Amino acid sequence: MLVLAGIVVIAAGFLLRFNPLLVIAASALVTGLAAGLDPLKILATFGHAFNDTRYVTAIYMVLPVIGLLERRGLQSRARALVAGLRGATAGRLLIGYLLFRQVTAALGLTSVAGPAQTVRPLVAPMAEAAAERQGAADHAERVKALAAATDNIGLFFGEDIFIAIGSILLMKGVLEGYGIALEPFQLSVWAIPTAIAAFAIHGVRLLLLDRWLARGAARR
Repeated sequence: MLVLAGIVVIAAGFLLRFNPLLVIAASALVTGLAAGLDPLKILATFGHAFNDTRYVTAIYMVLPVIGLLERRGLQSRARALVAGLRGATAGRLLIGYLLFRQVTAALGLTSVAGPAQTVRPLVAPMAEAAAERQGAADHAERVKALAAATDNIGLFFGEDIFIAIGSILLMKGVLEGYGIALEPFQLSVWAIPTAIAAFAIHGVRLLLLDRWLARGAARR
């Protein structure tokens, strides 16, 4: 039961709002000591895990670059670009991004866009600028939420078309457990109608966003 002390450390650390990284490291240390491991063995385990999953830390290289770009006016440039486009609306812009996200995810390029890479520094500011042109500047939070939702929907329903994605392999394994033999390509093909339906449904939601913004602007 002492091995479960690490869970108590995690719960207490998050409750007290300590640094999450320090909380997890402390939890791992407590768990290792409770399991009878010496400190050097625990440290070696940390190093081995880091070495095996070092690709995960690539995000720490991307985030500073995005931060520097934002500091140098990336969001302002994105807003200025939208301001110069005729007929640009928040809904139309997000529909274009939804198409881009689905197509790239279907090709296996799931990391070329995302909340940190594109939504926060580019897509959301551009959608906000379009909403301001529509006379609905006070609905920025709703527009930002739909920008994030558009990214999630595009990725979620687009990536299943790519046969080498983890979700396809997971479905194949689960179905084989029930005696149903399917090739990844078959699952990929059947993901296409779902992706089209998701695009159509969310596209309608985004067009309704434009109508809702226009109605709100007209009331003022």
